[in-house]
Amino acid sequence: MIESTFLLPLLPIIFLLPVYAQVTVYGITGQQFIGQTATNTAAAANYTGSAAYDPTVLTAPSIPIGDQYPSLQFDIQLQNGGTNGLSITQQGSFLGFSVEMSVVNQVLGRNSTYLQVPFLNLMANVVQRGGAVNVRVGGNTQDLAVLVDSLPDGKIIQKDTSASTNPTDTPPLQFTNDLIIMMRNISDLTNVRWYLGIPFNDTNWRLAIAEQGQQILGDYLLGLQAANEPDLYADHGHRNLSYSPSDYLSEMQSLVSAMSSDSNIRNQSVLIAPNIATGDWTPENVWDTGFVDVLDTSLAYLAVEHYPTDNCFAQFGIGTPHDAQTIFPTFLNHTSGQSFVQPYLNSTAYAQTKGKRFLMMETNTASCGGFAGLSDSFGAALWTLDTAMQMAYSNFSGALLHVGGQNVYYNPFTPPPTNQSTFHQWTIGPVFYSTLAMAETIGPSNNSQILDLGANNGNIYTPAYAVYENNDPVRVALYNYITDSSGGSDYTASISVSGGQMPSQVRVKYLVAPSVSEKHNITWAGQTFGAQFASDGRLTGFEDIQTITCTSSCSITVPAPGFALVFLTDNALSESGATGATTTFPTTAYTKSINTVTVDASVLATSNGNRGGGNMGSTSKGSATNGGMKVGVEYGSSVGVVVGMALALVICLLEEW
Repeated sequence: MIESTFLLPLLPIIFLLPVYAQVTVYGITGQQFIGQTATNTAAAANYTGSAAYDPTVLTAPSIPIGDQYPSLQFDIQLQNGGTNGLSITQQGSFLGFSVEMSVVNQVLGRNSTYLQVPFLNLMANVVQRGGAVNVRVGGNTQDLAVLVDSLPDGKIIQKDTSASTNPTDTPPLQFTNDLIIMMRNISDLTNVRWYLGIPFNDTNWRLAIAEQGQQILGDYLLGLQAANEPDLYADHGHRNLSYSPSDYLSEMQSLVSAMSSDSNIRNQSVLIAPNIATGDWTPENVWDTGFVDVLDTSLAYLAVEHYPTDNCFAQFGIGTPHDAQTIFPTFLNHTSGQSFVQPYLNSTAYAQTKGKRFLMMETNTASCGGFAGLSDSFGAALWTLDTAMQMAYSNFSGALLHVGGQNVYYNPFTPPPTNQSTFHQWTIGPVFYSTLAMAETIGPSNNSQILDLGANNGNIYTPAYAVYENNDPVRVALYNYITDSSGGSDYTASISVSGGQMPSQVRVKYLVAPSVSEKHNITWAGQTFGAQFASDGRLTGFEDIQTITCTSSCSITVPAPGFALVFLTDNALSESGATGATTTFPTTAYTKSINTVTVDASVLATSNGNRGGGNMGSTSKGSATNGGMKVGVEYGSSVGVVVGMALALVICLLEEW
């Protein structure tokens, strides 16, 4: 046995030795200093690390005063049968995800045989509640993507950052069909259904993604997006300055013609359009060209993309500057969601007259990455859940929350940087909780209809919705946007149902946090995904479903801040998948199996090895400039990690000794 002190004189030599493991490390300074506890600090003005881990915490808005302060006791009267004003029928998969194509190898998996287990677990959580989950792989990068036969080192995707375009520095992509095979493998494990996109950067149509998408994904492919924000093409330099909705229609006709001549595209009725950002064009500008009638049989969905505001000035120096603290209160009331959908009410009605479903293909709190302290707050979770319900009530048929890389604040979930994947797990953003709550609120029956109740005399801080199935109310969603740690702004809603038997009891699940500014201390029915770098995609803690006894009404207390989902029947509870264990996916995949050792994750995370500063470069076998480290992490009840290169070298030296 060699004494451990024997290694001390060797350590300087060890760290001077050249390293030839295959590792890609992203240059993210400062990230390793972020705490993993509930947020309780002021804004971190000097933080210089990745946006996804920014510790900035905003100040919660003051308690409203005067006429704006809501009544803390109010009634909600529901009716079995014959209720007017209900939405079209909705699906439990209403709120899904839009994954930027350039980051799929970080989020979905490295390739078709190495899937990201936390992603599988997160999707399984949504599927359990809503029956399915819809995911778009696309964004600005889809318009520049080229399907190739192979890429160096077996990669499934490759970015050319030297040729980036747009104000947002969008890189051209090359990808292989193994990316699509990876998507199919995910669908075979969980009921994930996909949207893809046909490249639209020029009209020399590249249809391979349509061919391979249909062949590999089959019924899991819901549709193909045709253009991404074409109303911004002129501003971004992708078309001439006179580019108009009529020009876009002509290009769509050219695309349809090319697809109809391709015998490898079996389903021709798969296009999703116009996907405008409501920037220089309105949807009506597109409809007025005869767009839907001309392309009728080719269109699977009508769609738009929209963010309520942007942070483009801070990120890219364009647009109007916005201060996150100043605009934070504008997200924390019911009028925000109503204003969000207002430009599209005419279009959702128009879509119904044409027999088309209307989608929000991409959204989140703010474009250009969102805002520190706002987009990653509990307030954003309440806003997302309210706005999603408002879209469902307004006859959208689905909405997708955008997922970017390490450089955005609004991610529903973020994998750790490559250089930290051996000792850090995923970070789950507040808005992912919104997705779970939304799936349970609508449920998997595909027969749910939504009604905005205008509760509490329409007070903007205490909105409520009812969910109906077969004309009877089955669930009620209650919100409280106010932050008041004293409990003095908690309210009680008394729910009664006429036209049938009043339930003797109801069940209630709560989405809560100490403040709308909270970033990590968030629970859904008592369960949580934890703090930064703490999740394998599974909820932890014991599920807490409250039972409320009813007499002539059911009195439901909603904390400030918080969200309460009331199940009016036991069947409504069980139907939503709201109880019972979720199918999860442990992994035993290790891609670095030589000279490795495992240590407890919490020990390694607080060791000196996680406290070094500065940026590391990239190395690979036989090279000091490129490559990607092949490591695997086993996620389970006891978490093992493959330690870094230095420890591997120590073991190697011991073996040689």
